[in-house]
Amino acid sequence: MGKDEINAFMGAGTAYKGKLAFKGTVRVDGEFEGEIDSEGTLIVGQDAVVKGTVRVGQLVLSGALEGDVKALTKVTLYKQANINGTIHTPSLMVEEGAVIRGEINMNGSDEKGQKPEGKKRRVFENRGMG
Repeated sequence: MGKDEINAFMGAGTAYKGKLAFKGTVRVDGEFEGEIDSEGTLIVGQDAVVKGTVRVGQLVLSGALEGDVKALTKVTLYKQANINGTIHTPSLMVEEGAVIRGEINMNGSDEKGQKPEGKKRRVFENRGMG
């Protein structure tokens, strides 16, 4: 399986509550509520809704997410993204039109995803540049 291939897929119209642990890349296009823990990549599709705690290597968000996000390497928010909660990541890319309500912490992380205490930036309604 190639590096960019999706290992698992939760399609539109599906709903799941609980814990999800995975390796590689997982795409969610349905509804998920609970805890996600992985060093891999989580892709949240445009119509998806994720609620809970997310700890991943990388998050790519086009849908809605409510909760605490800890990404070891990067968070990418596309224009349809709507996040309500906290983001902890060393790298953040926000496309114009994405909505962020909550707190962003961009201090570095260690290999276990632990964040040192540092200055936090609070963002309540970021709707891009225009």
